[in-house]
Amino acid sequence: MCLAIPGKIEEITGQLDDTFRMGKVAFGEVKREINLSMVPEANVGDYVLVHVGVAISVIDEDEAKKTFDLLKEMGELENLEPPDEED
Repeated sequence: MCLAIPGKIEEITGQLDDTFRMGKVAFGEVKREINLSMVPEANVGDYVLVHVGVAISVIDEDEAKKTFDLLKEMGELENLEPPDEED
């Protein structure tokens, strides 16, 4: 099943022009570099739905948290494991 996962934009990490932007998005403890081109209105602190590395819409914080918790409960976040720490 393909899911869009809610995450919070923590920083804009690159911007080629007014449209093409990349940003660091947090999914709980896990952070990923995400394409923000489809959500030009999104800013740091906003919650977005992310599908295959692309933010596809801006969503409400409460809805984002409820959805994330539900996906976690269902075991649908297994691919969002934090990277192994090296000793």
